[in-house]
Amino acid sequence: MLDTAATPTHLHIPETDEFFYVTNELTGILGKIRKISRKHPINVLVTGRQGCGKSSLVKQYAAIFQCPLATFQVGILSEPGQLFGEYALEDGETRYKQFLFPQAIQTPNCVVHLEEINRPENPKALNMLFSILSDDRQVWLDELGTLKVADGVVFFATLNEGDDYTGTEMLDPALRDRFYTLLMDYLPPDVEKEILIKKTQVTETQADDIIGAVNQLRTMSEYNIEVSTRTTLMIGEMVAVGTSLRDAIVVSLQTGKEHLESILLSLHLEKGYRQKGQAAYLRLTKQAVTTEEKEMERITP
Repeated sequence: MLDTAATPTHLHIPETDEFFYVTNELTGILGKIRKISRKHPINVLVTGRQGCGKSSLVKQYAAIFQCPLATFQVGILSEPGQLFGEYALEDGETRYKQFLFPQAIQTPNCVVHLEEINRPENPKALNMLFSILSDDRQVWLDELGTLKVADGVVFFATLNEGDDYTGTEMLDPALRDRFYTLLMDYLPPDVEKEILIKKTQVTETQADDIIGAVNQLRTMSEYNIEVSTRTTLMIGEMVAVGTSLRDAIVVSLQTGKEHLESILLSLHLEKGYRQKGQAAYLRLTKQAVTTEEKEMERITP
């Protein structure tokens, strides 16, 4: 258990999301990641569709294991070493100002989230991460000396990858090779419906209508529409306060006006949606991780 009294005041342990679901397989893997982190720091890359819960997964992991969380926006990086600090003018003198990153990586059991790791302004800005993420787990800076990664630290990197995402780079294979990889996808309709009801307070009938429309949209390959769980919740929040489903879709959907009327017409004429597979989904809690981990150990030869 983390000694919270020793946790730096500007690192925080996030609150648990009581309605965050992942597959039973992923639940078990997260338990294994926790076990490995007790032996040495570990790197985990979370990939998947936009808005499917990658960042939320990192936050939930930190919450259920009571670890401080530090999130860093890789997209603002333009030069090597920028995560660690910068020179700034202070009282007429140029001094080196240390940022949060060195403190985070030296805090035992910290969860360090490198958000959108493939979106730096300059790919060379990631160069200093190689040593931090390698087996050596340390880096030398003239301004700070040797920085060593503390025991129990877990590095989570998240990314959206593909031609649809502007400003992204293909992740350097040498950097990617340092990570375990977790893939996330859309939730199945029954799980997404429960989350929709719990988080937005729509009725069951409204939830059925929203989920039906959302999954219909996801099958419209001609429009290349990505309707994330985040977008589904946005639609639900609008409907919960009295907005019609049509208007909620209009204000929540990320698509051009030229496609919108065709999409709305298709939703009106066609009902039903495709079901996902039958993988079990569990609420991600510390107890669920422990239980699923034991179940995996029982069935593994």
